[in-house]
Amino acid sequence: MKKVLVTGGAGFLGSHLCDRLIEKKYDVLCVDNFFTGGKENIRHLLANPYFELMRHDVTFPLYVEVDQIYNLACAASPIYYQSDPVQTTKTSVHGAINMLGLAKRLKARILQASTSEVYGDPEVHPQDESYWGRVNPIGIRSCYDEGKRCAETLFFDYHRQHGLEIKMARIFNTYGPRMHPDDGRVVSNFIVQALKGEAITIYGDGSQTRSFCYVDDLIDGILRLMESPADFVGPVNIGNPAEFSMLALAEKVLALVGGPSKLEYRPLPQDDPMQRQPDITLAGRALNWTPTVPLEDGLRETIAYFRRTLDL
Repeated sequence: MKKVLVTGGAGFLGSHLCDRLIEKKYDVLCVDNFFTGGKENIRHLLANPYFELMRHDVTFPLYVEVDQIYNLACAASPIYYQSDPVQTTKTSVHGAINMLGLAKRLKARILQASTSEVYGDPEVHPQDESYWGRVNPIGIRSCYDEGKRCAETLFFDYHRQHGLEIKMARIFNTYGPRMHPDDGRVVSNFIVQALKGEAITIYGDGSQTRSFCYVDDLIDGILRLMESPADFVGPVNIGNPAEFSMLALAEKVLALVGGPSKLEYRPLPQDDPMQRQPDITLAGRALNWTPTVPLEDGLRETIAYFRRTLDL
């Protein structure tokens, strides 16, 4: 039985990944320091004999024996990663060094959960993997953006220098059940505000765009990447290319939730990208992957989750 380590395994994406790995009959070691992850996300797995939970911060070395490593550890919500920017950078950089060192010792294949934020506020649209990005190195989002960019550098240097088997996923906006209601991300913000009957807060004029991938599709893409041939390392964009403005998303959420909520406009945050859309040509060709869940279907599942968990 293959032993798989998932760092950040109690988080939004990590917990869904643990579910799928358990379904595939893998022996899963879930590591999390619970800064943003939650035990409720993996509580249903605790009694499974092939699931193990370890509280650990990846900025410190980890000594375990595994066959594969998924490195998902890092706060991805601006509210959380900006609350402790030094720790955010350390999680990406020191965490990458520690997990790469572990993979090197074990000769294990390792996948890095990178991000579309490496593209910054892009000058090309949509973004493909050849684009180097336009990132502010000293802004309030830099701890996350530059931390992830440095992690990519480390992964490719370990690959070139030590022959390490790496996989690099650039994850675009993802949503679905187990998002934190207070993480400040647009989908959870809009849904929770609508369910509570509060004003829907739109930053800027609402014309900025994002592309939203349902979590089940995203996890499928990551799994396909990990199991792809060794000579395909990426980076590869994993996201849904269907592009929506913030105003269009707010209107969809309001239509699905109903209620008295109105739109409220606020100033655009510093370094907030105006456009974000993945070119997934490479993922389609190399992984035979494309997202299948339409936005409205995914929103219904996410709304139902928040209704249950928030009792709204």
